[in-house]
Amino acid sequence: MSLPRIGVVIVTMGNRPRELDALIASVDKQDMPAVRVVLVGSATPLTDVPHDVTKIPLEENPGCPGARNVGLQFLCESGEVDVVIELDDDGLLIADDVFRKVQQLYMADPSLGIVSFRIADEHGETQRRHVPRLRADDPMLRGLVTAFLGGGHALSVPMLKEIGIWAAEFRFGHEETDLAWRALDADWKILYEPELVLQHPKTSPARHAVYYRFTARNRVWLARRRLPLPLIPVYLGVWILLAVARIRSVAGLKAWCGGFVEGLRAPCGPRKPMKWRTVWRMTRLGRPPVI
Repeated sequence: MSLPRIGVVIVTMGNRPRELDALIASVDKQDMPAVRVVLVGSATPLTDVPHDVTKIPLEENPGCPGARNVGLQFLCESGEVDVVIELDDDGLLIADDVFRKVQQLYMADPSLGIVSFRIADEHGETQRRHVPRLRADDPMLRGLVTAFLGGGHALSVPMLKEIGIWAAEFRFGHEETDLAWRALDADWKILYEPELVLQHPKTSPARHAVYYRFTARNRVWLARRRLPLPLIPVYLGVWILLAVARIRSVAGLKAWCGGFVEGLRAPCGPRKPMKWRTVWRMTRLGRPPVI
């Protein structure tokens, strides 16, 4: 079997030129080059980007998943690639064999749908929230999981053609979970591979002004779209308790509650709940879809 062909998608808003330059340089130095690198400019013309990449400037900002979809659709329709690697524009590949290792993983297992990279800061530290399992004490523990990290990951093109691409209406937050649940429900595997590292500055998701609102709204949408009816109140009840326990500011809690109500009232897209066998599969992997 021939090695899978690799494509890369990077989305940028044009506000991190130095980080973007460094990232593209780290992509170019890979010992197994990508067939094509697609740079999507979210509300930015990309005229100041000197690199030899495929540039797709967008006049408006459709949100992170919407912008990524533009790159994914381009590569999937081109027929040039078998696997797409998506990278945050402020990330950095610190090793030059990342693409080769990704190719080997997909060649060894045709049922592999998603590979989640390990996110580490410049000191090599991985935050607990960046380990896609409940027991996150050891970020170096490799294995099959039920979630993946949006900052650095690989997606099978055959999987995308079967289950679809990102839920663009989410704009920010939990779009990875929506895609992961669809992949698992279609019997694709998700692998967390800590040897594949994307260096990324240590940040908090709450730095985004809309974090609390979108987090709550999209979690409700996720439940309405993907969970069997008996699990919806359980899932939302657990996350209400966690939000009350975690959010330290009145303004943040108010925004979260507003987003929760919006999630109940606003259209969430087509409903296609996962099979009960998928619920059991996720439970056996250590994370039932209630938390």
